[in-house]
Amino acid sequence: MTLRSLMQAGPAKANELFAKLSETSDGAVKTRERLFAELKAELEFHTSLEEQHLFPVLRRNPETKELVADAIRDNKELRAKVAELDGMAKNDATFSERLSELQKVFRQHARDDRKELLPAVQRALSEEQVQGVTDKMEAGIAEAEQAKQDEAEERRANARQEREEAEFLARQAELREQEDAKAEREQAAAEQRVRAHARQVADAALKPVTAMAKAVDEAARQTNATFGAEAGRTQSPALALTNMFMWPWLGAMQSAQQNGSTKARGVSGMEEVIPLGEEVLEVGKRTENRGTARIRRFVVETPIERQVTLQSERVVVERRRPVSDKVTGEILTEVTVEIVETEEVPTVEKRLRLREEIVVRTERAQRIETVKETVRRDEVEIQQPSRKSGTPSTKARV
Repeated sequence: MTLRSLMQAGPAKANELFAKLSETSDGAVKTRERLFAELKAELEFHTSLEEQHLFPVLRRNPETKELVADAIRDNKELRAKVAELDGMAKNDATFSERLSELQKVFRQHARDDRKELLPAVQRALSEEQVQGVTDKMEAGIAEAEQAKQDEAEERRANARQEREEAEFLARQAELREQEDAKAEREQAAAEQRVRAHARQVADAALKPVTAMAKAVDEAARQTNATFGAEAGRTQSPALALTNMFMWPWLGAMQSAQQNGSTKARGVSGMEEVIPLGEEVLEVGKRTENRGTARIRRFVVETPIERQVTLQSERVVVERRRPVSDKVTGEILTEVTVEIVETEEVPTVEKRLRLREEIVVRTERAQRIETVKETVRRDEVEIQQPSRKSGTPSTKARV
């Protein structure tokens, strides 16, 4: 690329951004902020290229040093307009007007470069000097493009990492929900088994009492059927006899059916069953949330010092006596000689690079834990009277 094409590439891109910004409305705040940030970076890059690589060469030439001073003033004015727009709200009613003023200043700056600065450069500088400036500007453009690519790659990497972290957290939440649901199902199943077992024990305890009550009722009905007369109005002798002898047994059986108290011994030829129950320990498991681990990325600023060697050129005026008093040139006329003093100043640029990656994952571990609990069971104590009178009864515990 030639120096002319390099210096015209920046204004072309800036004019394109100016056109896009002028088409936005006051409500498109986000779009204006994005386009203005791109325009600001492009204008700063364009002016910095000239100041770093072109102006130092032009200052050393008497024919172009005045043009450099004018160009620097134009750059200052351009930066002042950009700073004014940067601090203004993008939905301000005067934003479009101020943007038009900035565009006029930039067009005049580009026109001066094209009509005055570039022809003067071609006249005053040699081809080697022009090529050197061109190479330096191309290197600066390439470095800036590489920095943009690195920044875009880092943004994509950060977005990909954030997306993976979000997916990972979503999977963890789903797994926790599944484990919680499984634990709830297992707990409900265990409670249902305990209730079923309790019902079985209760049914087994009440079955003998219910059978005996049915037998007594059947005997009473048969007795009433035998004696039969006036059963509905008066009480028959058989019913009275049945009530007299069976009422204590019925009362004892009803009391045992209601509160499980000690049963009286049954009549001869009948047996009673006393169920003995016990508790069975069933150990389940459930998943509990032990806390959430948070990994926060934040920026730490570290001061860094670097040493750079800078050069400066200053004008030294020395007066000395000539070797010979013979006149070899024109004298006794007014002569003005101008020499430009130059000084190198440090420039600082920063670029982003990937330092390291933090990988977040979970690891599953198993452990064996002993559960200690107390279970209950029924025992029976038997008391039997002594067959001989006057001797105490014996007790047996089973």
